[in-house]
Amino acid sequence: MRRSPLSNILHLGVKELRGLARDPMMMFLIAYTFTAAIYVAGTAVPESLHKAPIAIIDEDQSALSARITTAFQSPYFSPPAYVWLDEADAGMDEGMYTFVLNIPPDFQRDVLAGNSPAVQLSVDATRMSQAFSGNGYIQEIVGSEVDEFVARVRGASHAPVELALRMRFNPNLEHSWFGSLMEIINMVTMLSIVLSGASLLREREHGTIEHLLVMPVTPAEIMIAKVWAMGLVVLVGAAFSLTVIVERIMHVRVEGSVALWLLGAALHLCATTSIGIFMATLARSMPQFGMLLVLILLPLELLSGGVTARESMPEFVRTIMLAAPTTHFVAASQAILYRGAGLEVVWPQFLTVLGIGAAFFTIALGRFRRTLALMA
Repeated sequence: MRRSPLSNILHLGVKELRGLARDPMMMFLIAYTFTAAIYVAGTAVPESLHKAPIAIIDEDQSALSARITTAFQSPYFSPPAYVWLDEADAGMDEGMYTFVLNIPPDFQRDVLAGNSPAVQLSVDATRMSQAFSGNGYIQEIVGSEVDEFVARVRGASHAPVELALRMRFNPNLEHSWFGSLMEIINMVTMLSIVLSGASLLREREHGTIEHLLVMPVTPAEIMIAKVWAMGLVVLVGAAFSLTVIVERIMHVRVEGSVALWLLGAALHLCATTSIGIFMATLARSMPQFGMLLVLILLPLELLSGGVTARESMPEFVRTIMLAAPTTHFVAASQAILYRGAGLEVVWPQFLTVLGIGAAFFTIALGRFRRTLALMA
C-alpha cells in the first residue's frame, strides 16, 4: 500500500538527516560554520583602528614634538616607540611598525615662524585594515596638536555651524556587531546550498538514487524532503549561533525578533536549497559542484548588499541582483537584527523571497525530473 505524500516526505527527510549524521566531514563543517567561523568573523579582523604599532623619530626634541608624541594613546595606538631613522626602516621591513612618524629638526621653531614645515609619515600599506583609517587619524592628531600649540589654547575651536553626531544602532562603532551577524546571514546561504547539493551527489555516488527510482515516490516528494531536511539543519544551526555565540559569548545585541528573522531565513532556505539541488543536477561530482559553488556563491554574497551598499553598485548589477534571494534576505535581516524592524516593515522582502523561492523550486524540480528520467 502506497503511503501518503506527506508520509513519504517525512520519511525521506529523516533518511536525509541520518545520512548527514553519518558524514563526519559535513558534521564538522556545520559545527565550524556556526561557531568558530562566526566568532572569527566578528572579532579577528576589526575595521576600526585598534592598538596600531607606531614609531616616532623625534629629531626636534621640543615641547611641540613631545606634545604630538603623547597624543598617540590606546586603544587606537600602541605606546609609541622612539627610534632612529635607520632603526625605523629596519623595523618597517620586519613588520614591527605600521606607522613611522618623522618629526624634523627645528620643527617647533618653523611652526612658530609660520614656515609650514613638513612631517613625514611612512605607512605599511600591506596592513590595509589599519593603514587606511590610521593615516587619517594621524593627520588629524598632528594637525590638531599643532593648531592648539600655536593658539596656546587646548580645546576645539568653535565652528560657525555645529554638527551633532548621533550613532544609531551601533553607538560604539564595534565591528563585531556587523561582522558576526552578517557572517551568519552569509553562512545560511552557503551551507544550505552545499548541504542540499551534496545530499543529491551523495545519493548518486553511493548508488542509492537508483533505489529511490524503484520506490513509490515522486521526484517532487524526494526534492521536498531534501529541502526541509537540509533547511532544518541550517535553521537550527543559525538559531544556535545567533542566541549562543553572538548574543551570549560575543555580547552582541540583537535589536529585533529572533523568531521573525528565523521565519525569513526559512523562506530564504526554500530558494537556496533549490539552487543547491539544481547545481547538483548539473555537476557530476563534488569537485565539479565545488567549482559551480564558487561561481554562484560569490556574487550572491558580495553583491547582495551585505558587504557593500547596493546604492554604490552599477545600475545593471542592482537590477540583475533583484532576482537573487540573498538581496532581499539581507535587506530584511539587517532591518530586523540591526534596527528592530517588525513584520509590517519586512513583509515586502519576505513576499519577494517567497516568490523567488517558488520560482527556483519549480526550475530545480523540472531539472531534477529530467535527470531522474535519464537515469531510469
